[in-house]
Amino acid sequence: MTLIIAGTVRVPPEALDDFRPHMAAMLDASRAEDGCLEYSYAEDVLDRGLIRVFEAWRDQAALDAHFKTAHMATWRSHWPRFGVSDRRLFAYEVASERQL
Repeated sequence: MTLIIAGTVRVPPEALDDFRPHMAAMLDASRAEDGCLEYSYAEDVLDRGLIRVFEAWRDQAALDAHFKTAHMATWRSHWPRFGVSDRRLFAYEVASERQL
């Protein structure tokens, strides 16, 4: 069963440009993980600093392994310096999918 993680985090708009290399590093490392089907961030068009998160994982074991990686620890260690806040992420279990 595929596991989807979706939600938002906030980055102060004035910190976004300096934070982008850290977001890119997290994306690259996470996408290379076994069990990662998709991993992306997108800035909301109408709400600068609102980052939309979308992840797809093969299963819970892959997500659990992701949380234990060195790049996850590094990622989280940057949050205070760049003012990352208001983390609202949710997990969804997907039994099937179809193209629209």
